[in-house]
Amino acid sequence: MQKITGGVTAPKGFLAGGLHCGVRASQSKKDLAMIYSQTPCTAAAVYTQNKVYGAPITVTKNNIADGMAQALICNSGNANTCNADGVEKAEAMCQMTAEALGLAPEDIIIASTGVIGAVLPLEPIAKGIRELAPQLTAGGGALAAEAIMTTDTKAKEEAYTIEIGGKTVTIGAMAKGSGMIHPNMATMLGFLTTDAAISAPMLNKALKLAVDDTFNMVSVDGDTSTNDMVSIMANGMAENPLIEEEGADFDAFLTVIKEICTSMAKKIAGDGEGATKLMECTVNGAPTTPLAKAIAKSIITSSLTKAAMFGADANWGRILCAIGYTDGDFAVDTISVDISSPKGNIHVCENGAGVAFDEEVAKNILLEEEIHIQVEMNQGHGTATAWGCDLTYDYVKINGDYRT
Repeated sequence: MQKITGGVTAPKGFLAGGLHCGVRASQSKKDLAMIYSQTPCTAAAVYTQNKVYGAPITVTKNNIADGMAQALICNSGNANTCNADGVEKAEAMCQMTAEALGLAPEDIIIASTGVIGAVLPLEPIAKGIRELAPQLTAGGGALAAEAIMTTDTKAKEEAYTIEIGGKTVTIGAMAKGSGMIHPNMATMLGFLTTDAAISAPMLNKALKLAVDDTFNMVSVDGDTSTNDMVSIMANGMAENPLIEEEGADFDAFLTVIKEICTSMAKKIAGDGEGATKLMECTVNGAPTTPLAKAIAKSIITSSLTKAAMFGADANWGRILCAIGYTDGDFAVDTISVDISSPKGNIHVCENGAGVAFDEEVAKNILLEEEIHIQVEMNQGHGTATAWGCDLTYDYVKINGDYRT
């Protein structure tokens, strides 16, 4: 496996682009992205479990029910959620994209992100689709990644290659997410492309397995979005032997999918709204892996722990508190906690009780931009890692006037 430059257009046969069409008021911000495969793809997606969900999710579920797609359209600035005409407009966007690319409407994956409850204007999107389709290029992945951003401070894209069946397979990705991040399936928006030859059922299985350990282990603010979606399209142009069942080739493909999703998940957590620090929490020795996941996510979701990380305060009691209110059957008196960063490591808790440590050393460790919390439970073999960020004044500022 090798990391390479690029994003969704790194795999063979994928073109992409992005532009400002007018959904967002600021003309300096792109708000329409498109991805197109030169050949049909097997496709899969995972979606938010929020009972309030965007119209694009309804339409995408219908469109890829057959496990096939060939293009993706996504707008930012408006979530197309909680609108009476939402499904109608999402279907219209698919129709417009299909006409521009010479495809059928059901070949299109559609996503939207932005303000909830605002009526989606179709006129600028229609104009934008007509302009964007002829502009798609093999170098347009970065433009597409920029066009799906909302409060993100930076575009997020990644690409890897791996040898499968004697062929070089490439996987690319782009994602957006900064606030309203507490996934229960995937997170924010994430779009993956690959030139691997893989059946739709196995593609779906790989995506779900990868998402469960990566995007599902991210939290910025504890709010599960209405529009969360992670999708993947595979066009087979790498010409590897078709992956139709579990085995060495599937394992290799899953390994690289997990790697790229892990990288993107960390980018999302580190770019949380107002964040100054990436928090990574690893729980080892839990009675079960599901319990390890729940504890790790409980810690990185704790507002008090997040605030302490912002203030460079080694208030380890808040970590124990977050462990303690996690649902599950486990003991507390065997738990130890370490906090580390590039500046070093400090042991703050042993057997559920505090130990003496140098507060000045701890502060210097916590002033770094990436903080790791290590929890050892000594009660089994369950292990998990979750990612989050600190809680700052700017988070409230950003969300206090997000709509207006």
